[in-house]
Amino acid sequence: MTNEERGLAEAVAMLEGCREFSALIPEVRVNIVYAPEGAEHPDQVLGVDGRITVVAGMPKASGPIRAGVSDHMARLVTESRRHDPSIRAGLNFRWNETISDYVQGYCTAKGLAFVCIDRAAEPKELIGRDKGSIPWKVKQLVAACGKVPPVFYESRGWGKEPLFFLVGPDPAGVANRAIEIAKGLAL
Repeated sequence: MTNEERGLAEAVAMLEGCREFSALIPEVRVNIVYAPEGAEHPDQVLGVDGRITVVAGMPKASGPIRAGVSDHMARLVTESRRHDPSIRAGLNFRWNETISDYVQGYCTAKGLAFVCIDRAAEPKELIGRDKGSIPWKVKQLVAACGKVPPVFYESRGWGKEPLFFLVGPDPAGVANRAIEIAKGLAL
């Protein structure tokens, strides 16, 4: 097992040990990904095969950690790296009004930007086109705050569930932030 695989496995174990995180798992499930140093393509990015779901009220990885098993999150991280090479990890989680209100307060308290990608503004030629929107989304983030922020969300789009995203240099960092949000929300 490589250092990157070990690091991602530790982050997955952290999420699996947090009952509160179950409330943040969306219909599309969660994936947490980690791009090994030098990874440029989604098929080089490590993820959880089958994503993270809920079993007996607890987050549970559906399969092993492998390269090339994530599409959306892997493309988001590799595209984000074009603007900030320090970004190597990412995670998605559920969006709803209650979660959004909490995360907005969390971001304010932490001094983080609270950024939304408005899917209603997505160019018509990208709507419904598979794998076409990630570069546009990342450009929207950079235009909004000069960089890819560590926390952001995208609104509902054609056939798309609204989601929050966390990005950062390592999977433990994004897992810790997700757990912090989940536990804070549960209070």
